[in-house]
Amino acid sequence: MGSLHREFQRGSQGITRLVVAPSADDLVRQAAERMAAAIDIALVQRERAQIALAGGQTPAPVYRRLGQEHLPWDRVDVLLGDERWVPADDPASNARMLRETLLVEPPGSQACFHPVPTDRPSPAESASAYAQLLAQLCSGDPPVFDLMLLGLGDDGHTASLFPGTPAASVRDCSVTLGEGKGLPRVTLTAPVLSAARQVIVLVSGAGKRQALARLLDPQEPAERTPARLVQPFSPLVILADAAAAEGLL
Repeated sequence: MGSLHREFQRGSQGITRLVVAPSADDLVRQAAERMAAAIDIALVQRERAQIALAGGQTPAPVYRRLGQEHLPWDRVDVLLGDERWVPADDPASNARMLRETLLVEPPGSQACFHPVPTDRPSPAESASAYAQLLAQLCSGDPPVFDLMLLGLGDDGHTASLFPGTPAASVRDCSVTLGEGKGLPRVTLTAPVLSAARQVIVLVSGAGKRQALARLLDPQEPAERTPARLVQPFSPLVILADAAAAEGLL
C-alpha cells in the first residue's frame, strides 16, 4: 500500500500537502528521503546548506536514517528549531539526541552542528548568542533555512511556541525565550519558521490526531494552535502516519 495524499488550502496563505505513510517504517523512510532531497537541491544551488531540526523522540529514527545518506555533509550546517535550557549532556537535551542519532557516525557525523549555547549564564543570553549565530550562518532577515523540520505537540505547539505563551507572538527577532512543560527554552520565532525554503512537519501517533485536524483547519485560531503560525511561501508538507491522520483523508 502506498502513501495517500491530500491538499488543503491555508486560506489565502497557500497550500498544505498532507502525506500519509502506511506504516511507521515508511514514515521514517519518506521523511529521511525528502530531507536528503532538500539538502541535495540546496547544495546544487549554493555552496552550503542550513537546516533546522526538531527535537523530541518522534524524529530520532528519521535522523538515524538521514545520517546514513551519502551527502556532502561537511557542507551542511545543522541547527535546532528549539532547545530546552539544560546542559548539553542532559537527557532532555535536543542537542544530545542529535549527537546520538544523526551525528553518531559517518557520513552524518561530518555535518557541522551548531547547538544552542545553553552553557551561558541565563536563557536570555543563550537566545542572544543563538540569534547572532543564525545571522552569521543564514542569509536574509529573517534568516532563511533551506530546510525546516518541525514537530507537532498534542496541544498544537511547534518548536517551543506553546499556546498562550508570549513566544508565539514574537515577530521582531529571530530567536526568543519559550516556556513549556516546566522548562525554559530557546526557540526560533514564527517568522523564521515560515521563511524556510522547505518546511516539513512530522506527525506520528493517535495522540496527535486532534492537533493535526486543528492544524489543517483554516478557521482554527493560531492562539490555540501555534503551529498554524508557520506559513511558508512554498507548500507546507505534513508527513503523518495513519494513526495521526485517521479521518482526515
